[in-house]
Amino acid sequence: MKREETEKNYKNNIILKVKPIALGAEIPCYAYSSDVGFDLRANESIKLFPGEQKAVRTGLVFEIPKGHVGLIRDRAGIVQKMGIHTTAGTFDPGFRGEISIMLVNLSEETQYIEKDMRIAQMIIIPVVKPKIIEVEKLSETKRGEKSFCSTGMKSIEELNEIMKEAKRK
Repeated sequence: MKREETEKNYKNNIILKVKPIALGAEIPCYAYSSDVGFDLRANESIKLFPGEQKAVRTGLVFEIPKGHVGLIRDRAGIVQKMGIHTTAGTFDPGFRGEISIMLVNLSEETQYIEKDMRIAQMIIIPVVKPKIIEVEKLSETKRGEKSFCSTGMKSIEELNEIMKEAKRK
């Protein structure tokens, strides 16, 4: 979708100010009016070896609106096709440096990120800042301290049995 079409579908009064600081840096836009994240592009070409993590520059500086945060998310295409993931990304309203995207290559092959390639997406969301207080005790819940896999994932033993059964077939 063209930027003009996206702007027609803009329905609130939150403004994200974007300043290009590198030659050829492209101002992001939403691909579809229903998208919640806009794509960010690499402003440089890099090589990522298996297991390697690097920051990739976008050539852009943002002014995130007060009371909001910019969160970086994976793009499904480069995850599926290349095994490239974002590792983190929380951009606060007070940050005025270049937006760089931390990428990690989780594949077994060297991967190449080319300039102008869409490498991540950013979602701008409002933030609730609660008052933080120290207490002696927290309320009880049914879940309690149960952590990862507490809602029904099969045990390792069950998964091993399933794998053995699948190999027999």
